Amino acid sequence: MAQSSIEWTEMTWNPTTGCTKISAGCKFCYAEVMSRRLKAMGVQKYKDGFTIRVHPESLNIPFGWKRPKIVFVNSMSDLFHDEIPLEFIKAVFSVMNATPQHTYQVLTKRSDRLLNIADQLNWTANIWMGVSVENEKYIQRVVELSRTPAKIKFLSVEPLLGPIKDLPLEKINWVIVGGESGHGARMVKHEWIEAVRLRCEEFKVPFFFKQWGKPRFNINQNDPTIDKQHPRHAKGGCELDGKIYRELPVAV
Repeated sequence: MAQSSIEWTEMTWNPTTGCTKISAGCKFCYAEVMSRRLKAMGVQKYKDGFTIRVHPESLNIPFGWKRPKIVFVNSMSDLFHDEIPLEFIKAVFSVMNATPQHTYQVLTKRSDRLLNIADQLNWTANIWMGVSVENEKYIQRVVELSRTPAKIKFLSVEPLLGPIKDLPLEKINWVIVGGESGHGARMVKHEWIEAVRLRCEEFKVPFFFKQWGKPRFNINQNDPTIDKQHPRHAKGGCELDGKIYRELPVAV
């Protein structure tokens, strides 16, 4: 459990760690880099680096939080990876079911497995289920997510690596968009972001623009949120045509 600098959550909880690359958005995986760093620091949980591991000892952590939290589940892994046993996924869901005071945000790139086992999981209202969609090639993830029983369904369009036309938002409750950051970050373009925002506006879906990723990607070099001292600072800034979009699907 750790406080998070991710703009759309409060903290992270990692009952599993490790993953394998599956698509273009994985190329510069921050979790892989962080796992190596934590291993080098001697953190026991990451002694195997980015190898997939389950951590039963972490399951009870949410029961110790005294106040309601917004929690990103498995920021260092993918809960629906094929190597994560179904029984352990059910155990994670049981904890989330038993702590309705917390809001859990689960994100996967493996929407096929998500859909295959969704009917075996208990989808209480505090579980928000999302998929990553980095370009048009992975639109099918949205379709598969939309067919699950999750009460809140969201998209992480990050890193946005290309134009996405006609994003299927009929059953989607929230969309997050962001440019890539870090070493080797790939360009994001204003027209790609704006197309997703307009699509959200058309379907009345809350839109959250996280970041440009790099200052050089930002079309407004005077964006005040580029400054690290700004209260809404994000990597590369987060204004879009002079406005900050931080919409959420429900009040939390």
